Amino acid sequence: MAETGLAEAALKTVSRAVPDALLAVRGLEGWYGESHVLHGIDLDVRAGEVVTLLGRNGAGKTTTLRAIIGILGRRAGSITYEGVETIAMASRNIARLGLGYVPEERGIFASLTVAENLMLPPVVKPGGMSVAEIHTLFPNLKERAGSQGTKLSGGEQQMLAIGRILRTGAKLILLDEPTEGLAPVIVQQIGRTIRELKGRGYTIVLVEQNFRFAQTLADRHVVIEQGRVVDEIANDALDANIDKLHAYLGV
Repeated sequence: MAETGLAEAALKTVSRAVPDALLAVRGLEGWYGESHVLHGIDLDVRAGEVVTLLGRNGAGKTTTLRAIIGILGRRAGSITYEGVETIAMASRNIARLGLGYVPEERGIFASLTVAENLMLPPVVKPGGMSVAEIHTLFPNLKERAGSQGTKLSGGEQQMLAIGRILRTGAKLILLDEPTEGLAPVIVQQIGRTIRELKGRGYTIVLVEQNFRFAQTLADRHVVIEQGRVVDEIANDALDANIDKLHAYLGV
């Protein structure tokens, strides 16, 4: 089947309704300037789930995360978190509801120490991790507490970016390409961290190019093509749909 036909067929069959969704996205449109990049994204995430967004480069995965957290310049549609409509909210107010965003570029301040970076964002909700808990999760951050951001490895920067959000009290974490460019041993550590966070009740939406890595973590996989959701695959059905997934991803 041609790729366009595959996508059209999936659009007819994908079921997007998830009962009791913590996060519900309906008809999400998004623009960069005059460029229309999201075309009616529908997405549901239950509390405690790990859901991955899969797709080729430029499909709209990162833009979807940016729209959810409110830093996309122009968006339309509906996004609700715990029943609260956020589409017209500023990103700072969305964060106060308990959403956290870890961008692919990590956003570490080079002139600040690890300890200063960790304490930089405000606590927005009760129940966030203490610095001691974050140090237990990421021992490297304790060892490097006095080091400047410029002195950290890519893996340490990723740990710091995740730890910083966990301190704020966010319970839904948007993770954009957390393993990009990292050594395999660090990828394994990031995987263990995500599984531990899931075990603690965190909800995670994960953009990840490495679907084999995502398979070790996720409950469901949502496939995005050209700014549209074209399929949804349960994790236990991923291997049975591997040829279809390869067609989507161009593997």
